[in-house]
Amino acid sequence: MRRLGISIYPQHSTMEEMKEYIQLAYDNGFDRIFTCLLSIKNDLERKKLQEINQFAQQLGCEITADIAPEVFEALSLTFRDIGYFKEHYCLDALRLDMGFTGQEEAFMSLDASNMKVELNISNGTKYVENILSYQPNRENIIGCHNFYPREYTGLSRPHFLKASKLFKDNQLHTAAMISSQHAKFGPWELTLNGLPTLEEHRHLPIAVQAKDLWHTGLIDDLIIGNMYASEDELKALGSLNRHKLELAVVTSLQMNELEERVMFDEPHFNRGDVSAYVIRSTQSRVKYKKNSFPAHDTNEIVAGDVTIDNDLDIRYKGELQVARKSMPNAGCTNVVGKVISEELFLLDHIKPWESFSFRRMLETKK
Repeated sequence: MRRLGISIYPQHSTMEEMKEYIQLAYDNGFDRIFTCLLSIKNDLERKKLQEINQFAQQLGCEITADIAPEVFEALSLTFRDIGYFKEHYCLDALRLDMGFTGQEEAFMSLDASNMKVELNISNGTKYVENILSYQPNRENIIGCHNFYPREYTGLSRPHFLKASKLFKDNQLHTAAMISSQHAKFGPWELTLNGLPTLEEHRHLPIAVQAKDLWHTGLIDDLIIGNMYASEDELKALGSLNRHKLELAVVTSLQMNELEERVMFDEPHFNRGDVSAYVIRSTQSRVKYKKNSFPAHDTNEIVAGDVTIDNDLDIRYKGELQVARKSMPNAGCTNVVGKVISEELFLLDHIKPWESFSFRRMLETKK
C-alpha cells in the first residue's frame, strides 16, 4: 500500500495551526506523520508534541519520530525501552537518525510494544543486511530516506536508486521525502530551499516529485519533509494515481471529441518494441479504424507532444504517440496536446509495456 505523509515540528507552530494542518492533510488522503524528537529542546515543546501526536493518532495517523542514541541516554533509557516512546508520545515507529550495531535494532523490532524501527535508506550501505542477519521481526523493519535542507546536497538519482533497491530487494517497506514549494519550516530552523530527498526535485512542483518517486517502483510512502505545505499541494498529492503514471498535458484548441475520447478515456501502454523517438499506444488505431480523424495542427513535432495520426495515413490513423524527441511532420499527424515542461523527464523512464494515462491541465494550448 502506498501512503502519503506530512511533517510536524511543534516548536515552530501553535496547536491550532497544527491541528488544522493535520486535519486538512488527513481529509486529502494523508495518514502518516513524521516528527523529530532530536530537535525538541524543552518541556513545553515536549508537551506540545505529545498533545499533537495524540490528536493525529485519534484521527488514524501513523506517527514516526526521528531519534538517535543520545536521546535514549538523555532519558536514561536503553534500546530495550522503546515502549516508553509509544506510551508517552503516541509513536508507531522510531526513525533511527544514527544506528546501533545491528543486534539492538533487531531486538527493538521484537519488543512487546510492536513499534516499527525505521532505518535510514540514504546511506546505501549493507547496514540493513547486518540487521536482518540478527533475525528481527521483518514486519517491524522499514526504511525512509533522509531529506537535505542545503541546496546541492540532496541525493543523486543513481545513488538513490541503488540505495532504495537494497531495501526493496529485502522486501522492506520504503519511504522518501518530497518538498513543498510553499513551506518554510524544518526540524531546527527556517528552511528556505526545501527538504527533498533527491536534489533534482528541489524546485519541482510537489506532484511531479511524487509521480517520479512512485514511478521508480522503489518507494512506497511519500512524506512532505517541510511544514506547511499549501492546501493546493495537499489536494494535488491526494488526487494522484498512486500506481499508474498520469502525465499532465495541455491540449490543443482544435482537438475534437473523438481525439479527446482516445486521449482521456482509452487505456494506454507503451509497446514492448520500444522506439527511441516515441511512446506508442496503438490499440486506439484498431478500435477506431473505421472512424475519421481530420487533419489539424500538423506542425513539426517536438519532445513532449502528444499526437494522433490522421486520415492521411490510412494504416496508422487513430494511433496515439508521445514524442520523446523532435521530428518532422509529414502532415499525417495531429498534435493534440503537450506534456507540461516539468514532466518531460518522466518520458525517459516509461518502460516497455508500462501503462500510463493523461490528466488535462486547466489552461489550453494556443
